[in-house]
Amino acid sequence: MTKPQNFENHAKLYPLHHFVIMPMTLIFLGWTVARMDFSTSDTVSDSFYFLLLALIVLLVSYLPRIYALKNQNRIIRLEMRQRYFYLTGTPFFEKESLLTSPQIIALRFAGDEEFLALMDKSIKETTAPKEIKKSIKNWKADHHRV
Repeated sequence: MTKPQNFENHAKLYPLHHFVIMPMTLIFLGWTVARMDFSTSDTVSDSFYFLLLALIVLLVSYLPRIYALKNQNRIIRLEMRQRYFYLTGTPFFEKESLLTSPQIIALRFAGDEEFLALMDKSIKETTAPKEIKKSIKNWKADHHRV
């Protein structure tokens, strides 16, 4: 059984990505930069070739994570539209236009009983997402977030 989620433990680290792939990619990039040699035209060419390769490997390992997060953020927006309609019977579009995406994502963790009040407060005070999360009393866990 998973332990209850809250502000302190809701962020996730994925060991394969955070502790294997990205460090190896950054080591390769650093090693490539450290070994760059500009003494002859051949070594300059090889240095830039490996630098380009290191940058491509970095991007290829990082882009899927960005795509997954962007897709998940779109899904959260849809979830929040449905949730708002369920709670109020009115469309979310007007309120949604007054909130930033990070605020909407932060509000996703609020329980139904405090969601509307927190949303109104966030709009009125332009509350930062981190502060929204800290003010949640009844945390609605999301164990599927990427």
